[in-house]
Amino acid sequence: MKYVIVIPDGCADDPCPALGGKTPLQAARLPNIDRLATLGVCGLTNNVPHPLTPASDVATLSLFGYDPLEVYTGRAPLEAAALGVALGPADWAIRCNFVHVPDGHMRDFTSGHISSEEGGQLVEALREILPAGFDLTPGVGYRNLLAYRGETGPIFADDVTTQPPHDIPDQPVDRYLPRGTGSDVLRDIMARSRTVLADHPVNVARRAAGKKDATQVWLWGQGRAPTLEQFDRKYGPRGAITTGVDLVRGVGALLGWDRLEAPGITDYIDTDYAAQARLAIDHLDRYDLICVHVEAPDEASHAGLVEEKVKSLEQIDAHIVGPILDALPKFGDWRMLVSPDHRTPLTTRAHSYGAVPYAAGGAGIASGGPVQYDEEHAQRGPAFDPGWQLMPWLLNK
Repeated sequence: MKYVIVIPDGCADDPCPALGGKTPLQAARLPNIDRLATLGVCGLTNNVPHPLTPASDVATLSLFGYDPLEVYTGRAPLEAAALGVALGPADWAIRCNFVHVPDGHMRDFTSGHISSEEGGQLVEALREILPAGFDLTPGVGYRNLLAYRGETGPIFADDVTTQPPHDIPDQPVDRYLPRGTGSDVLRDIMARSRTVLADHPVNVARRAAGKKDATQVWLWGQGRAPTLEQFDRKYGPRGAITTGVDLVRGVGALLGWDRLEAPGITDYIDTDYAAQARLAIDHLDRYDLICVHVEAPDEASHAGLVEEKVKSLEQIDAHIVGPILDALPKFGDWRMLVSPDHRTPLTTRAHSYGAVPYAAGGAGIASGGPVQYDEEHAQRGPAFDPGWQLMPWLLNK
């Protein structure tokens, strides 16, 4: 049996006035995902249990069949795995974003989607302000990783809380600064970063070009190394993943999945959708399961880009789901799942709690008849709450 999982990140939404009261899924033309839903079922899965924060870290663990209430330790440790940063039992990882806060408000959590090359130069400049025991590793674009080596002495405790910057668009940042044991160190690094970055040549050049600059770093998503049973030991299939997001790469790495990469695959709406489909199809003979994660719908929601969100869904349908769905029968028996991880409504531009629609079809999954893949039709199908039960159902485990 071959399995393919396609994750249109954050695609689940609310009715949107700009779309005549439709959700983006209802407004988009999605003949291939509709075809998959008609071949099998369309239902709901709730991937983010309270009290955990609705985000891709918690939601992807759940979608991949792991109970996040048992295994989740924080977002940054998952990204550390993607970057090859090993964490000891006393170490902490902290997500480090370059953000654009020109007036005390979170105006852009990506600093205008600053490039990895520019971000790397800023990382080098920031090393001089790091306290003893800390190190900074550049990631993709605005995403970076701060690590604290606990052998130098304990600083943090489990009571420290932070806020994802993408969940506070245009909000005053002072309301959302780190709190709890060790948060004073994080707040100090954030404050000192403003001085270092203010006149850095990268920012000077970005401002001269009319681009948003990186005014400071934002620290969040802290945690210690998780312990996850590898996917093939837990469920059987040997897997691989293609994504432009370090977080999702990290989850895949911890599950023992190989990484499939190609030029043009990004963490934004400019990603090469067709390249991800080709990677999946070209490697189906080597793996039992391949996951294709696409960040574009989520990024469109965070930016409040209604038309771009609809367009990204149509691109996923035409250039990923369609070709893979056509190719799968060549490999024998197959099953395919299309599901977002979490909801990202355009109205709030932030992640939110709530069930998301999935479509699943293939060998042994009985058809429920013609159906359209969207939030409304999914309410009539099988529901999984908690969402981590969807994966064993798909694999019949």
